[in-house]
Formats: sequence, C-alpha cells, structure tokens
Amino acid sequence: MIVSNRQRRILEMLLHRREATASEIAEEVQISARTVHRDLREIKALLSDYGLSLMTKSGKGITIEGADEATRQFQKMLAHFETVAYASEERKTLIQCRLLEENEPLKLFTLAYELHAAVPTVTRDLDEIGPHLGKYGLELIRRRGYGVEIEGHEAGKRALIEWLAEQFLDESDLFGPASEAEHAWPVTRKLLQMVGKEHFLTIERMVWGLEEKSPSRLSESAYTRLLLRLSIAVARMKGGHWLGSADGEGERESVLHPYLEPFLSTFPWEWPNSERASVIGLLSSASAEAEKQQELLLHQHGAAAADAAWRLIRSVGMRMNVPLGEDQSLLEGLAHHLAPAMERMRKKETIRNPLLPQIKKDFAELFDILQDAAREQLTGIEVPEEELGYMVMHFGASLERLHVSRPVRAMIVCTSGIGSSRLLAVRIEKQFPQIEFIGNYSWYEASRVPKERYELIISTVDLPIEPERYVKISPLLTMEETEKLRVFLERLPVNRRTEEEGKSKDASGWERMKRISDYTTAVVDVLAPFAVHRLRGLAGQPAGLGAVIDRILLTLSLSEDAHASVQHRLIEREKAGSQAIAGTKLALFHTRSEHIEKPVLRLYNLDEPLWLGEDGSAEVRQVLLMLAPQQLSRPMLEVLSEISALLLQQEFVELLEQGDSEVIKPYISQELESFIQSKWRGREEP
Repeated sequence: MIVSNRQRRILEMLLHRREATASEIAEEVQISARTVHRDLREIKALLSDYGLSLMTKSGKGITIEGADEATRQFQKMLAHFETVAYASEERKTLIQCRLLEENEPLKLFTLAYELHAAVPTVTRDLDEIGPHLGKYGLELIRRRGYGVEIEGHEAGKRALIEWLAEQFLDESDLFGPASEAEHAWPVTRKLLQMVGKEHFLTIERMVWGLEEKSPSRLSESAYTRLLLRLSIAVARMKGGHWLGSADGEGERESVLHPYLEPFLSTFPWEWPNSERASVIGLLSSASAEAEKQQELLLHQHGAAAADAAWRLIRSVGMRMNVPLGEDQSLLEGLAHHLAPAMERMRKKETIRNPLLPQIKKDFAELFDILQDAAREQLTGIEVPEEELGYMVMHFGASLERLHVSRPVRAMIVCTSGIGSSRLLAVRIEKQFPQIEFIGNYSWYEASRVPKERYELIISTVDLPIEPERYVKISPLLTMEETEKLRVFLERLPVNRRTEEEGKSKDASGWERMKRISDYTTAVVDVLAPFAVHRLRGLAGQPAGLGAVIDRILLTLSLSEDAHASVQHRLIEREKAGSQAIAGTKLALFHTRSEHIEKPVLRLYNLDEPLWLGEDGSAEVRQVLLMLAPQQLSRPMLEVLSEISALLLQQEFVELLEQGDSEVIKPYISQELESFIQSKWRGREEP
C-alpha cells in the first residue's frame, strides 16, 4: 500500500489523538483545510479496507472509529506502508508550477529528480496534465532531447495559476502572516510563491482603501478573486513573464479607471500598454460586478427572491401577531439568502445543516410556523427542513433583536449570513448584557477595523489573526462556549474605558449624526422633485418600448447625448430581463449613467398600454422611472434601493395606481424615515 508523506502524518495524528478538527490537522501538517478534506476522502477509503471508519462529529472533530483490535492491526500495517514524497495531485501541481516558471523547456529527468519520483511516474503525470491545459489555450510540448514546456499566451498561464490556487489554497493561506508561508507544506509554499504572497497584503490594503470610498461592495469571493488576479499579474511581471500584444486589450489603453493609477503607483516600474489594459480590465470587471451585486431587489431572479421573502415575512408575522414587516434587516437578509436557496430547491439539490437538531429544539414553534408559511407561500417548491433551519435563524434574529446593557465593545464575524450573525449577537447579549456589538463583519473586514474601536472579536470561523485577539464559537452558542466566552471576558484588561475613550465616543456620536444627516439629505434630494406625469399616446402609433422611453426622457430636458445614452441603457436592461412587476400593471425603469447629474424619481401614467416580457404578454399602464448618477454615495444608493423594495408592498402599489403625488410622496417619506431609524436601532454601520 502506498500513502503520501502528508497522509501518513494525518493518520498518525488521528491514531494518537482521540479527535482533531480539520483546522487543527491543517495547522499541524501545514496545509490548507481544503487539502485536509481532500486527503480525508482518500484516507476514508483506505480505512474501510481495514474495517475502520472516519467519523466527523459537528463541533467536536474527526475520529477514527472501529474495533480496538482492528485499530491496532492498522497501526502495525501503517508502519510497513510505502511512503512517497507527494500524492499524485500534488506532483501534477508542482510540475505545472515549475513549467510555468520557466521560459525554456525542462528535462524530464530534472522534474523527476526535483519531485523525488521515477521518470515513468512523471511521464504518467504529464499524460494527465496535457488535456487539462487546453481549457486555457495552452499546450504541453514534449519532445525527445528537447524537454517539456507549456506553450501558449501569458493570459492563459495566469488563468491556470488562478485555477491551481483555487484548488489548493484557502483564504487563510492568502491573508495569513507571511511568516507562516515559510513553514507551509511544499505545494502550498510553491503556490503562494506563484500567486505573489509576498505582496498580496500590499495589494489588499490598496484595494481595501479604494473600495471603502466606493458606494458598491464586492462579495467576499469576488473581492478575493480580484486580489488573486492582481497579485498573480504582479508576480508574473516580477518573474519576467509579460503579456504580449495578443493577450492585452489595446482598445482599453485610453480608458481611465479611478483605481488604475493608485495600483500602478504601488508597483513603480514601467508598465507596458498590454499590462495596463489587463489591469483596467480586471478593475472594470470588479466594479461592474460590485454594481451588479448592489442592483435593486427586483432585478431579474432577485425579484422572485425578494417577493418570496416579503410573502414569508408577512405570513409569519400574521401567524405570530408580530410586526415583522417593519424589520428591513429581516427582508434584506432573507431575500439575500433565498436568491440562491430557491435555485437549489428547484433543482432539488441536497444540502447539509449540522445545526438543524438544535434549531428545531430551540425554535420549535417558530420552525412549525415557518414550515406552514412556506407551504402556503412557496407553492411549487418543496422546502427541505435543512433550508427551513437556515431561514428560521433569520426570523429568530428578528424576533430576539431587543435587549440592552453593554460596556464591552465587540464585533461579530459569521459566514452563515446576516441573519445567523444577528441571531448569535442577540443570544450573546442575553448571556452577557455588558457586550455591545459595533457591527457584523466579514472575516477580511475584521482584521482591518482599528483596534481602538473594540475590545473583543467573536467569530464562528478561524481568522487569519493572532488567537488572543478573538474567541471562536458556533452560531448557536452552546453551554461550553458560553463558559469559554465568560473566561475570555474575564481576561480582558480592566479599565479600558478611559476619559479619552469618552471623547472618542462623543466624536463617534458626532460622526453618527453626520451620517444620519447624509441619509436624510439623500431622501430629500430624491423626493423633493418627485412628480406624476400623464404620457399621452401618439395617434396611429403603437406604444413600443423605444417610443415610450423616448417620450419619457423628453420630459427631463436632457442633452441629446444623454437622452440617447439613457434610452439605450433602459432598452438593454429590458432585454436582459423584463422590468414589469409581476402581478401588477407597473414597470420599474431604472439605470445609472454618467449623463445623469441628480437622482430622478417620477411616475408616468400611460394612455396606451405597453406590452413587455419575452412573449410581450405583460401589460404595463404605469412606469416608475428611477435614474441616478453613475457615481453614488452609499446613503443615496441605499435610499434608492429601499424605494424599489417598497414595490413589494401591495399598499404602495395601490397608491401608485391612484397616481396622486400628494399621497405617494408622504408615504415614501414615512417608509424611508422608518428605514433610517431601523438602521440605527439595528446598530448597522451605514
């Protein structure tokens, strides 16, 4: 039997310890948790041949289980297993890395010598590598007497490096201290070198600072992907591997991106046009993705998720006689969760929810109520208990949001979503009323918050920071974890609240008032010019989309260029997905453009019906127009998004149908006032 050196170390660790978590194994063997799970699949198959099994216990760890005699026999056999330096996947990864590093072919025996493997073994690995390279427009060249090399455009080589990194590296590898990389497993160490670990955090700090100024936010995965691509580009350039004219996009050379110069100045060397164009492409794609993530709740499939969330909230609220509809955070969090969840449920994909038994125990009544509401509101979709469990956490957070008393400032990090993080915060506050949460943060935000703003980080995941800076617990806070947190609090330095902190608190109060003012100003800027218009039909002409948009824009007195640009954007948006609101005769026409200087919110009543949708069957009698500048402040972006979310409320739709601006404007104003108040009650950072 053959096992890799790494697999042997994992087996020995599990045999000598009663149990170990994946993160503990990863730390001991110096590999990523993802690699641990990959190896465990192979180890599980190996153990089954000896009558043993690999068991994973939620919250405890991984253990080898079986009869004592079988365990002793396996330990004896393990001593006689043949050990190789690297597993097959590791060898193939290292081979690709070595070939990507070189500008010239490498001899086959050189690769075999470096990998401590036989030449036939490396030859077999190369046979398997070749076909995969074609996905990136690359080719494996192998000639007797010539050697081995990867041939193709540099852009393809960078894409291959990105794929290898995604397969073998975790976020903690990328964001962890550079000193840890020196002691990592050879494959991890080589990949970190290929992706430019040495300057990864430099790029991260630069992008972080720029993103803080942007009204849009990337998701964690998109943010990490952007950093990885930029870092790989820098690493390849430093290694002498530059994009050629066939790789770059020359037409982008004249396009300026606000993030380009800060990035180029971080690495002050001569940047060829092809590399500048590539960076512009990466930054522009990221900006577009961030804007897409901030799209209105009603856009494309998000409309279905937002509508489902609103119906569930209303149904559960009525059954429990609780005004859940007033909780904007619940709507946002549940809609965000349902967008991918509904797709999973339609495809009948199986998911795991290790917290389900405890959720059903702690929230039995809420679970039953939500199950009934889901059967009633989500017709045609079978909602498994595992999905219901996650949804219960959002509702539980809303129901338990209230309690007080908090002199210790803490931030919370939870990857399970906004609902579960807030639920965890509420449960902690019940046990420790002295804790005040300054906000919910993602893992990559947590290490960037100034230390003077908090005394404690509570996280449900491992963080790439010093262990003494945070305490790790599960989302449902067990009794053991409650005691663990109590001990952690007792160890906090006493008298952290000084007179200077009091001044800081006053200052933060002033900042908070300024931010409230920003939101209030945004509301006034949007609502003050609001008006209702009648759009008369043209005799003998059908009410086509282009004609209706043209007549709408004529009421705004735009320049000729602005008129044409906005009209084109609105038509293209309709092609991407109908803007008609299901179940109504209303459509929301919305876009952002550099030609728009101030936000526009207007309602148009059509004399003639407009027919939208793929088959032209959606009748539209009213158009709510929402235009905004390309660059928006975050308060303005959220205010516009909140107005669009009002379209999920039947009462608001009925008011729009009446078409009375003197009624519509006060209603929107009142709803936005509640929205602003809920943000501060929920302790959210705007």
